Amino acid sequence: MKKLCYFLLLLFGFAQAQNSEEIETQLKSIYSTALLNGHSYSWLEHLSVQIGGRLSGSLNAERAVDWGKEELDLLGLDRVWLQPVMVPKWIRGTFEYAHIETSPGNTINVPVCALGGSVATPIAGIRAEVIEVDGIDSLKKMSKKDVAGKIVFFNRPMQADLINTFEAYSGCVAQRYSGAEEAAKLGAVAVIVRSMNLRLDDFPHTGSMSYGGLSIRKRIPAAAISTNGAELLSSMLALNSKLRFYLKQNCKNLPDVQSYNVIGEIKGSEKSDEIMVVGGHLDSWDLGGGAHDDGAGVVQSMEVLRIFKEIGYQPKRTIRVVLFMNEENGMRGAIKYTSISKAKNENHVFALESDAGGFTPRGFSIDSSPEKLKIIQSWEPYFEPYLIHLFVQGGSGADVGHLKTDANILAGLRPDSQRYFDYHHAANDTFDKINKRELELGAATMAAFVYLIDYFSL
Repeated sequence: MKKLCYFLLLLFGFAQAQNSEEIETQLKSIYSTALLNGHSYSWLEHLSVQIGGRLSGSLNAERAVDWGKEELDLLGLDRVWLQPVMVPKWIRGTFEYAHIETSPGNTINVPVCALGGSVATPIAGIRAEVIEVDGIDSLKKMSKKDVAGKIVFFNRPMQADLINTFEAYSGCVAQRYSGAEEAAKLGAVAVIVRSMNLRLDDFPHTGSMSYGGLSIRKRIPAAAISTNGAELLSSMLALNSKLRFYLKQNCKNLPDVQSYNVIGEIKGSEKSDEIMVVGGHLDSWDLGGGAHDDGAGVVQSMEVLRIFKEIGYQPKRTIRVVLFMNEENGMRGAIKYTSISKAKNENHVFALESDAGGFTPRGFSIDSSPEKLKIIQSWEPYFEPYLIHLFVQGGSGADVGHLKTDANILAGLRPDSQRYFDYHHAANDTFDKINKRELELGAATMAAFVYLIDYFSL
């Protein structure tokens, strides 16, 4: 294997040396096109402002599908189509309300929002004492006697000293996803979850949650509380463990409805049966405009194909953009796309996802064999003029991850992540938080990477 790796590196090194000037010229053309005549920013303005939040099954999600297909049609691609997929339909209803009650008549309002998939409270709301826990493991050490009849308050923060903010998110997101299931087993009447956010503010962050195998009658309401609200509640509980919390929310789960993945492609000139995918998810949560999550990834993926059309680059392989539906609360779009691809015996040799915000691009995390990763890392000099330096082994993306095989390459665009969770799943994920240049640099970096994968037929 080491000999094979060495041989491949020699082979690709020779090819790069022979064609270095051509590659550098093409990359410059890609970046110039994105920065001087890019469409991603104006596309995102329409998607996140004129359409707005696009929760699966909603009218706005339907409008986004129509918009996506219309814009891809205008690019003059070889083929554009809609792929039907059934998705869950959850509605928030009237906005949530909560307060901390220190004594009868003395209350302090706190910002909350229902978690996606949660059941509603009774019409009159829920008022109960609160028990604070540091995550699911802490809860599981308690007995029914400790928890029954109370609201469980999950107050595990994201670990601030982890530079990789996605690692910090992974360390505490279980309380949001499975907290209600575990608390219900111990007789809790509701759960309140600290928002997945590294800064202190008044924006509660929603997100998906699950009741596991609990029957409908055993399910309890679940809501997120802002980080400022969580800090306040925790400090007040330290002074008065008998205080009560009031929560009212009116969300509802409805039957599944039909939606669509939006797909467009440029046919390959030499290896049209080999498919390279770029994509993001078209759906978003309903609180904001879904600008960073994942409007940015959608328009950057579309821009890759638009750039190739504008500069006249004809790929050897088929390049396909996929705007996945229902990443946020079910992954139905990715599952459907993968199942149809397998049924057709399609050969996906490469897939790239952008779902980490529209911030300054740093590079890529790559899911591939060590041999192919070394070849990709040998391309770093091409990206140095554009300050792209990160080419590491790692995960790709929730949607394209379903396409993984032993032979193909998956990748995820990795922008600077330090501000991403300020906006993730919250009402402040709006278009004004997007920097035009950062967004366009991300699109160009994706296009450059796809070009090199195609150029070397890796």
